[in-house]
Amino acid sequence: MHHPMHRIPDHEIEFTAVRAQGAGGQNVNKVSSAIHLRFDIPASSLSDEVKARLLALHDRRITAEGVLIIKSQEHRSQEMNKAEAIRRLHELVDSVARAPRIRRATQPTRASQRRRLEGKRLRSQVKAQRGSSSLD
Repeated sequence: MHHPMHRIPDHEIEFTAVRAQGAGGQNVNKVSSAIHLRFDIPASSLSDEVKARLLALHDRRITAEGVLIIKSQEHRSQEMNKAEAIRRLHELVDSVARAPRIRRATQPTRASQRRRLEGKRLRSQVKAQRGSSSLD
């Protein structure tokens, strides 16, 4: 597990335990331990740049107010769901925390330019021949 670049202080993460959705039945009490994690992006201690990038994501888990809500109900225990939700939060934050790689434009090679121009010439000849057959 890599060390996340941004440690998010626990007090900025709010949890609510909810009963897991899905049918009841004999297993109902064992799995009623879903967790909703709420993380208020604008109010958090993340850097402004990271906040801006998070809020710019069109992620349906982020409300109009900028609150990220992660639901976790995969595991039976509340603790495991909590850990899973935190992991997903960090994953999301880390995904925007790493600045996107800058692509530097390189010069096209002479050969690639020649191929391109050659292709253009051929196409223009093909097109020039179209529709010019005057049948007298």
